[in-house]
Amino acid sequence: MAEEIINRVAKSKLITLDLEDFYPEGQRIVLDIKDWLFQELILKEKDFRDSVANHNWEQYQNSYVALTCSSDAIIPSWAYLLITSRLNDYAKKVVVGNLELLETVIYQEVIQQLNTSEFTNKPVIIKGCTNKPIPASAYTLLVQKIQSVAKTIMFGEACSTVPLYKAKK
Repeated sequence: MAEEIINRVAKSKLITLDLEDFYPEGQRIVLDIKDWLFQELILKEKDFRDSVANHNWEQYQNSYVALTCSSDAIIPSWAYLLITSRLNDYAKKVVVGNLELLETVIYQEVIQQLNTSEFTNKPVIIKGCTNKPIPASAYTLLVQKIQSVAKTIMFGEACSTVPLYKAKK
């Protein structure tokens, strides 16, 4: 008769932390303002304000928005602030930059709010494989957050981890 197979990983005190589990729902949108500029290069205040006033802001409801200008124009700060003042009623988060910066800012907030008490004196594996766009900086923020409480921190999967940190006794 064959012996029963025991899953030691499932019975261990290992905690697997998957940043994908904390991925906030909501569409990620890049709003490129180059089309609101004269010849995609010059911001004419009146024309720009008209573009902002006539834009359909409702399309950003419950979305995360990255404001950018893909042309080589010099954009004054107030322009992004004006757009943000319109997006505030609809978007969950607005940043000036690209999608990676947007995800980084989102995860910075998620990780700041993370309750670390369940990781106290426990071995933690930070799961590495994801299907969602988790920025590399989110992992560094996570390590900074849990290192003061975790017994050990590893990266990867339970069957194949890379040790990152071990608390001194």
